[in-house]
Amino acid sequence: MRVLTTLCLTLLAGHSLAASFNVEVEVPRLRVAEYHAPYVAFWIENPDRSTIVPLGLWYDDQEKWLKDIRQWWRRTGRGQSRPYDGLTGATRPPGSHSVDFAELDALKALPAGDYELVVEAAREVGGREVLRLPFSWPADQAQNQTVNGSNELGTVTLTITP
Repeated sequence: MRVLTTLCLTLLAGHSLAASFNVEVEVPRLRVAEYHAPYVAFWIENPDRSTIVPLGLWYDDQEKWLKDIRQWWRRTGRGQSRPYDGLTGATRPPGSHSVDFAELDALKALPAGDYELVVEAAREVGGREVLRLPFSWPADQAQNQTVNGSNELGTVTLTITP
């Protein structure tokens, strides 16, 4: 019985470690007079935009700029209070950054269906940009979606493994 229990726990642990919901975001280096790292919000919507699941937020202590992430603010941000739902952290400098949202309870509780990952970026004294990456949940096979931003974001890649 002990061997069977150990085997089951090992298999379950291996399964949870194999699952991922990884988002890789490129923050481009912009040649502007006054550069500020962008605030970036991540959330999930149904294609008809009816379901909102906050995943993460990159910002600094100056919360007054959160309103510049307009879609996030209107859809979910203004209804939240600090600490914000999901994984939060500081803004990121230019370069490629990766975050895995697989362990978030909100993602684990997401019903089966088709969704879009929404990534929105806004910069103080800069522009804003919204990118959408479609995916199916739960993942029964590996999924990989990539979209290229045009100003505030570079390449954004969503990789989901079962």
